[in-house]
Amino acid sequence: MSLSSPKVMGIINLTADSFYDGGKIKSDKDLLSKAEKMIIEGVDILDIGAYSSRPGATDIPEREEMDNAVSGVVNVLNHFPNAVVSIDTFRSSVAKITLEHGASIVNDISGGNLDEGMFDLIAKENIPYIMMHMRGNPQTMANLTNYNHLVSDIIDYFNAKVNDLRSRGVNDVVIDPGFGFAKTKEQNFELLNKLELLDVLDVPMLCGVSRKSMIFKELNTTPDEALNGTTALNMACLMKGASILRVHDVKETKETIQLYEAMIMNKI
Repeated sequence: MSLSSPKVMGIINLTADSFYDGGKIKSDKDLLSKAEKMIIEGVDILDIGAYSSRPGATDIPEREEMDNAVSGVVNVLNHFPNAVVSIDTFRSSVAKITLEHGASIVNDISGGNLDEGMFDLIAKENIPYIMMHMRGNPQTMANLTNYNHLVSDIIDYFNAKVNDLRSRGVNDVVIDPGFGFAKTKEQNFELLNKLELLDVLDVPMLCGVSRKSMIFKELNTTPDEALNGTTALNMACLMKGASILRVHDVKETKETIQLYEAMIMNKI
């Protein structure tokens, strides 16, 4: 997949307590309806997750995540065999079994920190790997927001991990700065404002701001009412160098990318 043009990753949460759409997928029919809608709207990657990573989310057993993730991946690919599916997990066991069932990308919120076997798996399978910046885990990250220098600390974090992966022969690495993960609202906006500094890492960047608290808390609204704010910040992410936008709303994001590219073409 070429990233010369920005791509859209559609979020498919199989969890009951995700911050925005948790519990909306109650059956295979719901899952396939959501996947089909995103595909019709032009999604490039379907990101299937079976573990809620919102701040303070309840930890769930590995077997439960694995069973739900495999079921989701298999159902989607049985009905939409040409879909590109990523698995949103920090557990190497879940990544491994879903790759065996057709997933082709691993999206890891912990960048390998929560499972020491993840980098070994990625190197062995030689598949694209998206790694996010986070401290602690979803249960503790809200209390881990003290940085020496926010952006420099994030760059150092990624630099060490990218070098580690490259030393193992992994070439397809994407970084995700982790908006909302171990960062205050103010830190999220500082990071967004300085996002282009991550270009020094020379790897593609994914941004996920969709309907997050940095939007609805700033606007004193709710996740349900945060689509307009999401669109505004998605445009900012594109202008700061994002190659992939991870979103709940595919159609609106495709339109944002179209307008961004029209603007860029007119600058040439």
